[in-house]
Amino acid sequence: MKALIPAAGLGTRFLPATKAQPKEMLLVVDRPAIQYVVEEGLASAADEVVIINSRDKKSIEEHFSPAPELVALLRERGKDAYADVVEKVGSYNVSYVYQDEALGLGHAVRCAAEKTGDEPFYVLLGDVLVPDNKMLPAMQAVSDAHGGASVIAVMPVPDEEVSRFGVIAGEPVADDVWKVDSLVEKPALADAPSNLAVFGRYLLSPRVMELLADVEPGVGGEIQLTDALDAVLREEEMYALIVDPADGFDTGTVESWLATNNELYRRAHA
Repeated sequence: MKALIPAAGLGTRFLPATKAQPKEMLLVVDRPAIQYVVEEGLASAADEVVIINSRDKKSIEEHFSPAPELVALLRERGKDAYADVVEKVGSYNVSYVYQDEALGLGHAVRCAAEKTGDEPFYVLLGDVLVPDNKMLPAMQAVSDAHGGASVIAVMPVPDEEVSRFGVIAGEPVADDVWKVDSLVEKPALADAPSNLAVFGRYLLSPRVMELLADVEPGVGGEIQLTDALDAVLREEEMYALIVDPADGFDTGTVESWLATNNELYRRAHA
């Protein structure tokens, strides 16, 4: 089972900081944002993390590559704690595929089709950090309880933010679980079926990957993952796990990235 992390975007909201440095490599307290996401994937049932990268973002690959010379230098200087961290990050089971055109999240996920094969797979959006690594196991438990169904994480959002996200329609089947009837990508508030927005964590059946091959461009002229999820609902059940806003952090804007840094620093030094 693979955990996919789409990371080929341009990071335009963070320009000029992301002109030469990938958004995913911006520091969150003591490590690049993408390191949190990779570590979350490796802490799940996944046996490998697959980063869907741009060929221009070599620093991401360098970060997760072994650096024996740096490790040796740090140990020579008595900086063993730093050497241990560098060595550990360089040993993570991470591989790469490439999205050569910016054709949307659904297209990015489809680029990893050969990696996932006929198995379920996770998708972890790099803008979302879950430092305690507990969300994916909770989603796996919901899937296991419902015959291996796809599961998405959702979070209640205020009215003014509904149009930023994919939103679900459905009905509750437990305190924190809904059975999903449909999804709407970035709806106007008046058209939104609920205030439960997809939160950037997915556990998807192999059929979703198959359907992505036939999805036509949608909102913004891009191939939307939400459209494939809506299509799979005609064939399979899907559930949504409602997560606590305190369990995850959105770093997709400068404001939310700063807020995440402040909160995680506070927690680390409490």
